[in-house]
Amino acid sequence: MLDTLTFLLEKLFLLAHIKLSSLLPPLLRADPPLTRRCERDDAAAPLRFQRGDLLEVPRTLFTHFGIYLGDNRVAHLIPDILPALTADSRQIQEMVTNTRLLLGVLSKRASIRVDSVEDFAYGAGILLNAMDRAVRRSPLSGEEVARRAERRVGSVCYSLLWNNCEHFVTDCRYGAAQSLQTDQFCEWLKSLIRDQRNVLLTALLGLLSMACLGISSSTVLPTLLVPFTLWMAS
Repeated sequence: MLDTLTFLLEKLFLLAHIKLSSLLPPLLRADPPLTRRCERDDAAAPLRFQRGDLLEVPRTLFTHFGIYLGDNRVAHLIPDILPALTADSRQIQEMVTNTRLLLGVLSKRASIRVDSVEDFAYGAGILLNAMDRAVRRSPLSGEEVARRAERRVGSVCYSLLWNNCEHFVTDCRYGAAQSLQTDQFCEWLKSLIRDQRNVLLTALLGLLSMACLGISSSTVLPTLLVPFTLWMAS
Protein backbone atom coordinates (compact mmCIF):
# COMPACT_ATOMS: atom_id res chain seq x y z
CA MET A 1 0.00 0.00 0.00
CA LEU A 2 2.82 2.40 0.89
CA ASP A 3 4.67 1.59 -2.33
CA THR A 4 1.54 2.28 -4.37
CA LEU A 5 0.95 5.59 -2.61
CA THR A 6 4.56 6.64 -3.17
CA PHE A 7 4.29 5.74 -6.85
CA LEU A 8 1.09 7.77 -7.27
CA LEU A 9 2.56 10.77 -5.45
CA GLU A 10 5.66 10.67 -7.61
CA LYS A 11 3.56 10.65 -10.79
CA LEU A 12 1.45 13.51 -9.44
CA PHE A 13 4.57 15.53 -8.72
CA LEU A 14 5.97 14.89 -12.17
CA LEU A 15 2.72 15.77 -13.90
CA ALA A 16 2.45 18.98 -11.88
CA HIS A 17 5.75 20.13 -13.38
CA ILE A 18 4.73 19.92 -17.02
CA LYS A 19 7.59 20.31 -19.44
CA LEU A 20 7.92 24.01 -20.23
CA SER A 21 8.81 23.58 -23.91
CA SER A 22 5.52 21.76 -24.53
CA LEU A 23 3.49 24.62 -23.05
CA LEU A 24 4.97 27.63 -24.81
CA PRO A 25 3.38 28.90 -28.02
CA PRO A 26 5.06 27.66 -31.24
CA LEU A 27 6.54 31.10 -31.94
CA LEU A 28 8.50 31.02 -28.71
CA ARG A 29 9.82 27.56 -29.47
CA ALA A 30 10.84 28.19 -33.07
CA ASP A 31 14.55 28.48 -32.38
CA PRO A 32 15.89 25.95 -29.89
CA PRO A 33 18.02 27.59 -27.20
CA LEU A 34 21.63 26.75 -26.61
CA THR A 35 21.86 23.32 -25.05
CA ARG A 36 24.70 21.31 -23.69
CA ARG A 37 24.64 17.91 -22.11
CA CYS A 38 26.34 18.04 -18.74
CA GLU A 39 28.05 14.80 -17.85
CA ARG A 40 29.47 14.33 -14.38
CA ASP A 41 32.99 13.98 -15.78
CA ASP A 42 32.70 17.00 -18.07
CA ALA A 43 34.96 19.44 -16.26
CA ALA A 44 34.66 22.09 -18.97
CA ALA A 45 30.84 22.27 -18.81
CA PRO A 46 30.49 25.25 -16.43
CA LEU A 47 33.10 27.39 -18.21
CA ARG A 48 30.68 28.90 -20.71
CA PHE A 49 28.13 29.93 -18.07
CA GLN A 50 28.19 33.47 -16.74
CA ARG A 51 27.33 34.50 -13.20
CA GLY A 52 23.59 35.19 -13.06
CA ASP A 53 22.64 32.93 -15.98
CA LEU A 54 19.32 31.10 -15.77
CA LEU A 55 19.76 27.37 -16.29
CA GLU A 56 16.96 24.98 -17.23
CA VAL A 57 17.12 21.20 -17.12
CA PRO A 58 14.26 19.65 -19.14
CA ARG A 59 13.22 16.25 -17.86
CA THR A 60 10.73 13.85 -19.44
CA LEU A 61 7.67 15.49 -17.86
CA PHE A 62 8.96 18.58 -16.07
CA THR A 63 11.64 21.26 -16.13
CA HIS A 64 13.93 22.24 -13.27
CA PHE A 65 15.44 25.74 -12.94
CA GLY A 66 18.47 27.26 -11.28
CA ILE A 67 20.69 30.35 -11.17
CA TYR A 68 24.39 30.01 -11.96
CA LEU A 69 26.55 31.60 -9.26
CA GLY A 70 29.96 31.03 -10.78
CA ASP A 71 32.70 28.57 -9.82
CA ASN A 72 30.58 25.61 -11.00
CA ARG A 73 27.78 26.40 -8.48
CA VAL A 74 24.04 26.59 -9.08
CA ALA A 75 21.38 27.89 -6.67
CA HIS A 76 18.02 26.16 -7.07
CA LEU A 77 14.82 25.61 -5.11
CA ILE A 78 13.88 21.99 -4.49
CA PRO A 79 11.30 20.36 -2.21
CA ASP A 80 13.04 18.78 0.78
CA ILE A 81 11.70 17.58 4.12
CA LEU A 82 15.12 17.11 5.76
CA PRO A 83 15.75 20.75 6.84
CA ALA A 84 12.57 20.53 8.92
CA LEU A 85 13.85 17.41 10.69
CA THR A 86 17.52 18.16 11.37
CA ALA A 87 20.00 21.01 11.56
CA ASP A 88 22.90 18.81 10.44
CA SER A 89 24.25 20.72 7.44
CA ARG A 90 26.22 17.72 6.23
CA GLN A 91 23.10 15.58 5.92
CA ILE A 92 21.11 18.39 4.34
CA GLN A 93 23.77 19.07 1.73
CA GLU A 94 23.70 15.46 0.51
CA MET A 95 21.86 14.78 -2.75
CA VAL A 96 18.08 15.08 -2.31
CA THR A 97 16.49 11.64 -2.70
CA ASN A 98 13.03 11.00 -4.17
CA THR A 99 11.71 10.25 -0.68
CA ARG A 100 12.99 13.57 0.68
CA LEU A 101 11.55 15.35 -2.33
CA LEU A 102 8.09 13.77 -2.14
CA LEU A 103 7.81 14.36 1.59
CA GLY A 104 8.87 17.96 0.97
CA VAL A 105 6.05 18.37 -1.55
CA LEU A 106 3.48 16.94 0.88
CA SER A 107 4.70 19.04 3.81
CA LYS A 108 5.20 22.12 1.59
CA ARG A 109 8.81 22.46 2.72
CA ALA A 110 11.72 23.20 0.43
CA SER A 111 15.21 24.61 0.46
CA ILE A 112 17.12 26.91 -1.82
CA ARG A 113 20.47 25.16 -2.00
CA VAL A 114 23.72 25.41 -3.90
CA ASP A 115 24.96 22.40 -5.85
CA SER A 116 27.50 21.79 -8.56
CA VAL A 117 26.41 22.10 -12.18
CA GLU A 118 26.81 18.34 -12.57
CA ASP A 119 24.60 17.53 -9.58
CA PHE A 120 22.03 20.10 -10.68
CA ALA A 121 21.83 18.73 -14.24
CA TYR A 122 22.19 15.08 -13.25
CA GLY A 123 23.40 14.15 -16.74
CA ALA A 124 20.67 16.02 -18.63
CA GLY A 125 21.06 18.81 -21.15
CA ILE A 126 21.04 22.40 -19.90
CA LEU A 127 19.16 25.24 -21.59
CA LEU A 128 20.84 28.62 -21.17
CA ASN A 129 18.67 31.72 -20.56
CA ALA A 130 15.89 30.24 -22.70
CA MET A 131 13.24 32.03 -20.64
CA ASP A 132 14.53 35.46 -21.68
CA ARG A 133 12.49 35.12 -24.88
CA ALA A 134 9.27 34.20 -23.06
CA VAL A 135 9.25 36.74 -20.19
CA ARG A 136 8.35 40.34 -20.98
CA ARG A 137 10.64 41.84 -18.36
CA SER A 138 14.28 42.43 -19.19
CA PRO A 139 16.78 40.47 -17.10
CA LEU A 140 18.69 42.24 -14.36
CA SER A 141 22.46 42.40 -14.46
CA GLY A 142 24.17 39.06 -13.94
CA GLU A 143 25.77 40.16 -10.67
CA GLU A 144 22.46 41.39 -9.27
CA VAL A 145 20.74 38.14 -10.28
CA ALA A 146 23.38 36.03 -8.54
CA ARG A 147 23.31 38.17 -5.40
CA ARG A 148 19.52 37.91 -5.18
CA ALA A 149 19.81 34.13 -5.42
CA GLU A 150 22.58 33.93 -2.81
CA ARG A 151 20.61 36.01 -0.30
CA ARG A 152 17.73 33.54 -0.44
CA VAL A 153 19.68 30.34 0.20
CA GLY A 154 18.06 28.37 3.02
CA SER A 155 14.72 26.81 3.98
CA VAL A 156 11.54 28.15 2.35
CA CYS A 157 7.88 27.24 2.04
CA TYR A 158 6.93 25.30 -1.07
CA SER A 159 3.90 25.16 -3.33
CA LEU A 160 3.57 23.27 -6.61
CA LEU A 161 1.63 26.14 -8.15
CA TRP A 162 2.57 29.28 -6.25
CA ASN A 163 6.16 28.93 -5.04
CA ASN A 164 8.27 26.51 -7.03
CA CYS A 165 11.74 26.56 -8.60
CA GLU A 166 10.49 28.62 -11.56
CA HIS A 167 9.12 31.35 -9.27
CA PHE A 168 12.52 31.48 -7.56
CA VAL A 169 14.60 31.95 -10.72
CA THR A 170 12.24 34.47 -12.34
CA ASP A 171 12.17 36.57 -9.19
CA CYS A 172 15.98 36.56 -9.11
CA ARG A 173 16.53 37.25 -12.82
CA TYR A 174 13.58 39.51 -13.74
CA GLY A 175 12.58 41.02 -10.39
CA ALA A 176 9.13 39.42 -10.35
CA ALA A 177 8.16 35.84 -9.50
CA GLN A 178 6.37 34.06 -12.32
CA SER A 179 5.77 30.50 -13.44
CA LEU A 180 4.86 30.00 -17.08
CA GLN A 181 4.02 26.39 -16.31
CA THR A 182 1.58 27.46 -13.58
CA ASP A 183 0.04 30.09 -15.87
CA GLN A 184 -0.53 27.51 -18.60
CA PHE A 185 -1.99 25.05 -16.10
CA CYS A 186 -4.43 27.67 -14.80
CA GLU A 187 -5.48 28.56 -18.35
CA TRP A 188 -6.10 24.88 -19.08
CA LEU A 189 -8.09 24.55 -15.86
CA LYS A 190 -10.21 27.59 -16.74
CA SER A 191 -10.94 26.20 -20.20
CA LEU A 192 -11.94 22.91 -18.59
CA ILE A 193 -14.33 24.66 -16.19
CA ARG A 194 -15.82 26.79 -18.98
CA ASP A 195 -16.67 23.70 -21.03
CA GLN A 196 -20.31 23.12 -20.09
CA ARG A 197 -20.12 19.52 -21.28
CA ASN A 198 -18.29 18.81 -18.03
CA VAL A 199 -21.40 19.83 -16.09
CA LEU A 200 -23.39 17.08 -17.79
CA LEU A 201 -20.53 14.61 -17.37
CA THR A 202 -20.19 15.21 -13.62
CA ALA A 203 -23.96 15.01 -13.19
CA LEU A 204 -24.06 11.65 -14.99
CA LEU A 205 -21.16 10.36 -12.91
CA GLY A 206 -22.98 11.49 -9.76
CA LEU A 207 -26.17 9.68 -10.78
CA LEU A 208 -24.12 6.59 -11.57
CA SER A 209 -22.52 6.68 -8.12
CA MET A 210 -25.96 7.00 -6.53
CA ALA A 211 -27.17 4.00 -8.53
CA CYS A 212 -24.17 1.90 -7.54
CA LEU A 213 -23.64 3.05 -3.96
CA GLY A 214 -27.16 4.02 -3.01
CA ILE A 215 -28.66 7.34 -1.97
CA SER A 216 -26.83 8.93 0.93
CA SER A 217 -25.31 12.27 1.86
CA SER A 218 -21.93 11.12 0.54
CA THR A 219 -23.38 10.54 -2.94
CA VAL A 220 -26.21 13.08 -3.17
CA LEU A 221 -24.21 16.13 -2.07
CA PRO A 222 -21.39 15.71 -4.63
CA THR A 223 -23.97 14.93 -7.32
CA LEU A 224 -25.66 18.26 -6.66
CA LEU A 225 -22.79 20.52 -5.60
CA VAL A 226 -20.12 19.63 -8.20
CA PRO A 227 -22.27 20.19 -11.32
CA PHE A 228 -23.80 23.31 -9.74
CA THR A 229 -20.36 24.74 -8.98
CA LEU A 230 -19.11 24.03 -12.51
CA TRP A 231 -22.28 25.56 -13.98
CA MET A 232 -21.90 28.77 -11.97
CA ALA A 233 -18.20 29.04 -12.80
CA SER A 234 -18.67 28.42 -16.53
